Amino acid sequence: MNPTITDVLADMGAAGQRLDAMHAVEAGAGNLSVALRDVDGLDELFPNAEPGAPLPLAVPELAGYTILVTGSGCRLRDVAQQPTRTVSAFIIDPDGTTATWRYHHDRTFARPTSEFNSHLAVHADQIGRRGIAIHAVIHAQPPYLVQLSHNAALRNNTDFNKALFRWEPETIVQLPDGVEVLDFMVPGSDTLMENNVRGLRDHRMTIWSKHGIMVRSDVSPLDAVDKTEYAETGAMYEI
Repeated sequence: MNPTITDVLADMGAAGQRLDAMHAVEAGAGNLSVALRDVDGLDELFPNAEPGAPLPLAVPELAGYTILVTGSGCRLRDVAQQPTRTVSAFIIDPDGTTATWRYHHDRTFARPTSEFNSHLAVHADQIGRRGIAIHAVIHAQPPYLVQLSHNAALRNNTDFNKALFRWEPETIVQLPDGVEVLDFMVPGSDTLMENNVRGLRDHRMTIWSKHGIMVRSDVSPLDAVDKTEYAETGAMYEI
């Protein structure tokens, strides 16, 4: 049975509200996306269509998939109550360079999130290698994790992971491969995108030093937020 667009948007909304409660997505910061092999009810909620919309990079691995993604500048806390104003859908064309962009006429944004390239690249890498039917990605700025990443002595995988995982045994269950720590890179850049894909290939979370995090899940955006909560709690205890 395929997931419905209503259920997926409800999960995106719950994820946005929880991140907001964690003070991890101030104002229009942070973004969410979900890649789906099949989804029911898309046309009803997103009736407007723009075929041939260019994508920021070629993702032939995602041909036929639908990518639900938050809009640039949208507040994630608004997704739950205003999903059609804050989210749109891209149905990827066969060559992966363009898509049919579906949205509602009441959308409040002109384009998807500025981190759309990193979202697409991670989805393409994971789905291309594993063929999964659903894949969720979140980007946020949890304050304690970001604060730790400003500490140069911790800005490496060994010391950062030791700082996080020494506090609660539950953390290793949620993030058994630890987190990948990336140096500061310009937000939205190809350099960040490429390093982020590499980091998430073997980890479920990357730390974008002095900026934020990206987390992936084969279950849902809310599952990715659960993993964020455990890591953020470890960072809080460490600080």
